[in-house]
Parts: sequence; C-alpha cells; structure tokens
Amino acid sequence: MKTKRSLLLIFTLCAALSLTACNGKQPANTEKPQDTQTESSAASSDDSSSELDDLYQQENQLFADHKDVWDKVFGMMNKSTADPSGNYADYLAGTVESNKDSFTEDELKILNDDIETIREIEEKITAIEKKNAASDSNSQKNNSDDVSPFKDFSAKDFDGNSVDESLFSKNAVTVVNFWFTGCKPCVAELSKLNELNDAIKASGGEVVGINTETFDGNETAIKEAADILKSQGAKYRNLSVDSTSDAGKYASNIMAFPTTILVDRNGNIVGDPMLGGIDNQENYDALMKQIQSVIDADSANK
Repeated sequence: MKTKRSLLLIFTLCAALSLTACNGKQPANTEKPQDTQTESSAASSDDSSSELDDLYQQENQLFADHKDVWDKVFGMMNKSTADPSGNYADYLAGTVESNKDSFTEDELKILNDDIETIREIEEKITAIEKKNAASDSNSQKNNSDDVSPFKDFSAKDFDGNSVDESLFSKNAVTVVNFWFTGCKPCVAELSKLNELNDAIKASGGEVVGINTETFDGNETAIKEAADILKSQGAKYRNLSVDSTSDAGKYASNIMAFPTTILVDRNGNIVGDPMLGGIDNQENYDALMKQIQSVIDADSANK
C-alpha cells in the first residue's frame, strides 16, 4: 500500500468513497486465537503503523501551525510542474518555487523551513515503508502455498440448506457479493444484483451474497437480511458462513462495503475486488466485462 499522500488527495479520495461504499464496518465478531508468529507479526505491523501515524501527524502539525500560508500552497498545486508521485518534499518545494512571487519573504522562510523538516520526516517514512515492503515480500513467500478461502468451503443458505465448494465447481463463474444489512449502498444494489444473476445464468454464472452480520447462523440477522432481500426483489442465494472459516476470515478483513469478487470453478478468486455498488452503470458494465472474461477463459479450458 502506498502511504505517501497529500492532504488534498486524501480529501478527494475520501469524498469519492463516501458516495459508493461503507468503509471500516466490521459487523461480525471475529475474535480468535493467534499463534505466536502471527502475534509477533501483528505487533511489528502495529509498531510500524504507529510510527507512520506519528510521522504523518508531525507533517500535519506543520501544516496546521502555518495554516494560512500552506493553504495558499495547496491552492496552487495544480499550477506546479512538480511530479506529485515523486518525493513529497520536492513536490512541495517545486510548488513553492513555481509560485514564489506570490509569497512574502517571511512566508517563504516559513515554507522552506517546514519543507526541510518534512524532507527529514519523509526520509524516515521511506525507511519504514522499505522495511514493511521487505517484510511483506517475505510474508508472501512464506504464504505462497496458501489456498483460496473458497477451496474448502462450507456454508448454509438462508433456508438452512448446506452448501460446499461444489457451488463453485458447478459454475463457470460465481459472483460473490459481501454486504451487511445496515449498509445503504449494499441494499441499494440488491435488485441490480438480482438482475445480474438472471443475466448470467445462461452462461453458467451465478450471484451469491454473503451477509457478514449473519455469520455463525445468527438467526435474527438472517431474518432481517432475508426481509430486506425480499423487499428489494432479490431472489439469488445468500449464505451464512462460519466466522472462523477461511471464507469468514476473508470476509472479516474486508474494509469497504459492498465488495464484489469473482470466483472461478476451481474456487480461485479472479482479478481484483470491485468496491461500490453495481447500481452504478459504470460499475455494472465493468463487472460484466470481467465476468465475461472469466466465462471465456473457462470455456477455453474445457
């Protein structure tokens, strides 16, 4: 994950996400024991995150301490020829240099002093990110034999019928949609998901919902979810999974809802997750294109 970012980029991204997804919702109780190695890795990750948060806070404090002059800089960023994907301090310095006639001598001194401090902070951030990247690379190597969370699948539909990994093997593609009852964007797309399910049936596709509030057969949550599905005319299968299962753990790590993934007949996740509702026509068209790609690949492999 790229952690460097300007305040303007953060605000823009958050504004966009707020229109399409519910973020940070973790409705399921997923507390479970961890082995020593996992706890050690988690502790190390937490330490790194804490260090990064502290460093970003130091940068933010500089911007807050000299808000008026930095607001002028942020307003000029689109006029700068500096590359925002490069060194952050250089980007800020380039913006100031390109517009130096707009600042007083005192303002320029404040900005240049702050930029040098930011440069030192960015060096520390880069060092932590490189360390984290190396750790992530080792982790990926150690986990190279990990299987898909749907390889050994077990669930029950809302009528109490058992479902296993044959769900996927019978389909050229399975569209798995993760949602929860209190998520308005999730509910808003239910009828469109039903439409999608009808559209892909003839090609060997199926839409399946996993409501994260119905983990472990929570009867109250299942009833509430079933009522909402009915009110939206959504008749495709929805499942309750065990929170400690691989699929449950996968769902518990999702940070934005709704999230939709594609699974091939071998139980492998194909492509990247789609965030946001498919009641947005652009998202719907993009998902249909991905679905057709999986179906075509499945047909070619027969």
